[in-house]
Amino acid sequence: MRTILLGPQRFMTTAGTALRSLGVDGPVATINAGWEEREDVVDELDTVLDGRAHHLRLYHRTFDVLAKDEVFAAAALAFRDRHDALLSLYRLRLHHSMEGVYDVVRRTREGEGRARGEVEGRSRVEGSGEPASFGAVDDAVEGVRHVDAWYAAQLKGLYADLDAAAPLDSSGVIAWHRGEISAALADSSALVLTGGHVGTLLRALRLFAIRIPDDLPVIAWSAGAMALTERVVLFHDFGPEGASEAEVYDRGLGRVRGVVALPHARRRLRLDDRDRCAVMARRFTDQHCVLLDDGTALELTADGGLPRGARILGIDGAVHELGAAAATSAPAGAQGATT
Repeated sequence: MRTILLGPQRFMTTAGTALRSLGVDGPVATINAGWEEREDVVDELDTVLDGRAHHLRLYHRTFDVLAKDEVFAAAALAFRDRHDALLSLYRLRLHHSMEGVYDVVRRTREGEGRARGEVEGRSRVEGSGEPASFGAVDDAVEGVRHVDAWYAAQLKGLYADLDAAAPLDSSGVIAWHRGEISAALADSSALVLTGGHVGTLLRALRLFAIRIPDDLPVIAWSAGAMALTERVVLFHDFGPEGASEAEVYDRGLGRVRGVVALPHARRRLRLDDRDRCAVMARRFTDQHCVLLDDGTALELTADGGLPRGARILGIDGAVHELGAAAATSAPAGAQGATT
């Protein structure tokens, strides 16, 4: 199973080089549903992929389904409204939970008072080698994970309701599109997933039950890279309304495990804010928070792990290269990831 994660392609195009490194011949299936209305504006992509692209057009196929399957269209509209309401509640709870974490971190830095029975500031637990307040920070972060888990459970329920209201397997038009897509993937030598709106991309992948064969090489960047992971985390510290907290938005395809993909990291994360980055790494301590900046090209190892040199957030809030001696104890440990 060969999988290559790339940095954004807007300013530095590396997809062509990655494709040639695979050494495969034949058509290359592309999924660029995240581009939405621009899905068919593919001249540049065709050039990068040496004229071998076979565009699956999942975004346009989605609108064909909505136009021809009234039952699914009504269920999808109800799902969208309920999901919006759930996201509103999740973001409200997440904001308050994260504020609590940052309050504990600030109190720790200032050395004021006590938190959960542990001495804060510069004091040390005898023999532990770590600040006593780390227990308070971790416990506060655990509260955020609880909110994430609550949202994930509620979202799973919404999907179950959607499936019950409009069983996808009973739709003739969806079945027809799925058949075409499966045949195209079977005839392809590789698959490319581009960036764009990750929510739109995820909905299209789910609607058409995209299952990527293990032996089909995949190249992905930005939203496409996020969609390959087990859980898609949205983040933006420099949004138009200021910093927003990273949120566990949805499930991904799960081809890439033990990874939280962070495209455009330099442009979207306050990497100079060590406390904020440390909290993020601790929140997802079961996975590596991987920075996918311009020029990044990471081919996963044979067993699906990250290669040496992958840039990740450490629990100390710094950026480390995976496998470097200085990073062995600093980054968050990832279950299922090869280090």
